[in-house]
Amino acid sequence: MCGRLQVCGPVKSLIDLNADVGEGCGDDAALMTLISSANIACGVHAGDAATMRTAVLLARDAGVAIGAHPSFPDREHFGRREMHLSADDVHRCIVAQIEALAEIAAAAGTRLHHVKPHGALYNMAARDERLADAIAAAVRSVDRSLLLFGLAGSVAVTAAANAGLRGVDEAFADRAYRPDASLMPRDQPGSVLHDDQLIAARAVTIARDRGVTAVDGSWLQLDADTICLHGDTPGAALLAGRIRQALAAAGITVAAPQSQR
Repeated sequence: MCGRLQVCGPVKSLIDLNADVGEGCGDDAALMTLISSANIACGVHAGDAATMRTAVLLARDAGVAIGAHPSFPDREHFGRREMHLSADDVHRCIVAQIEALAEIAAAAGTRLHHVKPHGALYNMAARDERLADAIAAAVRSVDRSLLLFGLAGSVAVTAAANAGLRGVDEAFADRAYRPDASLMPRDQPGSVLHDDQLIAARAVTIARDRGVTAVDGSWLQLDADTICLHGDTPGAALLAGRIRQALAAAGITVAAPQSQR
C-alpha cells in the first residue's frame, strides 16, 4: 500500500502545468510565463473571438502549448450546469468550438496541441462513458493528433485511447478529492483549496509520488501527466509561481506533453 511519504514506482521528473485562460476573470499574461499548457475558452461558456485571439498570441509568444477548452452551451452558468445532450449535439457543439479556436490559431501562425473539456462537460465525461466517447469522437473528427485531457484514471481518458487519441491524465492540486478519486463538487465546503503552501505541496506529491490524499485521509494513486491550476482563482499567477518553485525544488521539470504529430 502506498503511503503519503512513500514513492510508488519510478519517480516522475516531468509534469505539465496547465491553466484555463481566456475566461475574462484572471491574469492570463502573467500566467503564461509560468504554465506549459493553456486551455483557451472557445466563446461558449466564456470569451469571444477577441479574447481567443489575445490568449492564442500570449501562449504563442510564451511558447505555451495551445488547447481548446470547449463547454456545454451554458454561458449563463459558466458551463458548470449539467446538461444532457444527444451524441450528435455534443459532437456538433465540440467540433464548432475546436474549429473556431483552430482557425484563430492558424491565423496567428500556430496550431492547437490539445483539448480539455470545461466544467460540467469535463466532470460528466469522467463518469459517463457515452458522453466521453462522443467528446473523443468529436476531437478525432477535427484532428486525430490532438491530445485529450481528462480526469486521471477516468473513462474520459479511456475513451480517448479507444478513439485512437492520446489521453492525458489530469490531476488537480487546488481541488479536494473524494475517496472514489472524483472531485468534490464545487457547491460543497472545502471543495476548492486556497492555502498556497498546501496547494504547492500537493502539486509535488502528485508529480513525485503519483497520488494525492482524499478528504477522508485515504491515499489515491493518480498517475497524472498534467496538473491543473484554475486561472480564475484569485492570485492564480502568484500560486503558479509557488507551484513552479516547489516543483523545481523537488527536481521536477515542467513541460507540455508531447503531441502525436
